[in-house]
Amino acid sequence: MTEQMVEQTLVIIKPDGVEKRLIGEVVKRYETAGLRMVIMKMTILSGGFVESFYAEHRGKAFFQDLCGFMTSGPVVIMVLEGKDCIETVRAINGMTDSNAAGAGTIRGDFGDRTVIRRNVVHASDSAESARREIKLCFNC
Repeated sequence: MTEQMVEQTLVIIKPDGVEKRLIGEVVKRYETAGLRMVIMKMTILSGGFVESFYAEHRGKAFFQDLCGFMTSGPVVIMVLEGKDCIETVRAINGMTDSNAAGAGTIRGDFGDRTVIRRNVVHASDSAESARREIKLCFNC
């Protein structure tokens, strides 16, 4: 049996989640799972920041649409902490495609079934990504 590790991850409630007034519901799901909020802010992302944040997707067909969407309205950015936090958050969020996300997950319950990027939340996919994304968003 492997020992659970306390770690941090970054979550962004995307413009569609803010527009649908889901901030409280999203935070509640993470806290109910035993995760702790370390820091949170609401902001409007600049185009330059979003292009840097999603740099690994540059050149892909969806890149410009993703950047346009992520700058289209306010977002909530947070750092969560807890045992196996990255895996826990990704399970709570569900699959990236809301059509494939299970009922009871954030994306399954609230994501747009017609536009994949309108899936309410972004979350780091690894410890390395979490460190990079936290540094980008909170300069720490």
